Formats: sequence, structure tokens, C-alpha cells
Amino acid sequence: MDKNSQFTFEAIFEQNQRRIHYHIHKLCINDPHQEFYQEGLFAMWNAYKTYEPDKGVMSTYFNYTIKNRLIDLMRKKSREQQNEGACVQEIGNRTYNSNHIRKSNALIPYITDIPIDDSSTMIWEHVKSLLTESQWSWVYHYIILNMSVKEIAEQEGTTIEAVKSHGKRARKRLREAGLKELMRELD
Repeated sequence: MDKNSQFTFEAIFEQNQRRIHYHIHKLCINDPHQEFYQEGLFAMWNAYKTYEPDKGVMSTYFNYTIKNRLIDLMRKKSREQQNEGACVQEIGNRTYNSNHIRKSNALIPYITDIPIDDSSTMIWEHVKSLLTESQWSWVYHYIILNMSVKEIAEQEGTTIEAVKSHGKRARKRLREAGLKELMRELD
């Protein structure tokens, strides 16, 4: 707006204050902290400063500027919420690592440095003695190292179907051997 303008911003604000409320209501914005109102007020001030009378009606320019600034703020808030959700999800994924084959949806804590005592070493050695080399490879990589079937296949230089087959046979063999046999070996 040119410097010789007959209207001050305060006068323009008094006449157009309801425009901000109108756009907040029209866009269905819940504004308990007056954050969007402040953004609309700032947009009105910018529109007042940049308005050129020969380009159009001031009220139309105010409406356009306020509405677009409020929409931009809504988009910004939405992106922030998505980013916060992604961060929370990532932290949850790092804290809890769920096994997707199990029927339970309960999350299992992901602990990288589990101390292995003599009894657990004996259990794993006994499990290893019950299985073939490829079945043990599946148990070691899939259960102990928590690798995916695809990662195991790439590391072993085989197909995903072969890794799944080793896992199926390993589970079957361990079910047949049963937990009682493992406990007898430890005693």
C-alpha cells in the first residue's frame, strides 16, 4: 500500500477483523490457543503492506491472503503431526521388535546384548545337535539374530523358499523333540 494511504492498519484491522474468524470457521479449524488467528492477523498485515489498489479490490486480496496462509499453517501442522507419529513409530520399532510369524500380537522387547549363561549355551548346543546344518542356520539367523527370511536367503546364497523350507522342517523337528527332552538334557 502506498505511504500516502488515508487508512492505518488499525483502521483496516477494525473493519476486517471478522474475516479472520470467518476463514477459521469456514476451514473448520479448532483454534484454542489463537495460533491460527495470529497467523491470519499476520497475513492481513502482509496483505495491507503489499496491497496495490490498481490490481483489485482490497477485501478480495485480504480474503485470498488470509485463507491461503491458514491453509499453509494447517498443512504445516499436519506434516509436523505425521513426522511426530513417524518418530514415535520408529522409537517403538527400536524398542520393540515383533516377530511376525507368531500368532500373538504382543511386542517382544528388542535387546541386543543378552548375556548368555552356561545353561542357555547348553540349550542352544542341544538344539543344534537335533538339527541339520541348514536347519540350524535358520534357527541361528532367524531366531537368535532376528534376520528376515529374505536377508537369510541373500546371505546364504539360496532362495527364499529354501529358507522357509528349512524353517518349517526345523520347527517340526523341534516340536517332535519336545521341551521335555531339552529339560532332561540340562539336568
